[in-house]
Amino acid sequence: MNGTLNKVMLIGHLGDDVKMHYFKTDSCIGKFPLATNETYINKETGEKITSTEWHNIVVRNKAAELCEKYLSKGDKIFVEGRIKSRQWQAEDGTTKYITEIQAIDFTFLSTKKESDAHKENKAVEPTKNVNFDPENSGLPENDLPSQLSN
Repeated sequence: MNGTLNKVMLIGHLGDDVKMHYFKTDSCIGKFPLATNETYINKETGEKITSTEWHNIVVRNKAAELCEKYLSKGDKIFVEGRIKSRQWQAEDGTTKYITEIQAIDFTFLSTKKESDAHKENKAVEPTKNVNFDPENSGLPENDLPSQLSN
């Protein structure tokens, strides 16, 4: 096989609200930590063990703005993207490294707004699916409900 593949699919919970960074070029990025859990039974002790893996998620432009608007800490999301590693020099001269997931597609699986609405027996919008090109300026210019599909 001559080609390669860099693809990640994750389902997890936001560990914090989406943090936005805006640039002078009218573009932006949103970042948030995503927790995925693995649970298994220790064969020797019978104890249930849960381990959590943290992932640094990066979304761009209109998609980042949608995430900031609709997602908050604790919400469940499906993210599809690619792994990207970066390095930089810190102020103290040390080299820092980070591995991030650049989101290409995501689906809101549950949001606090939906949970609160269910508690109050209110109608909620269906789960939202967003697919975008992270290198592009963002999603179509239509309003949110027409941008998102099931």
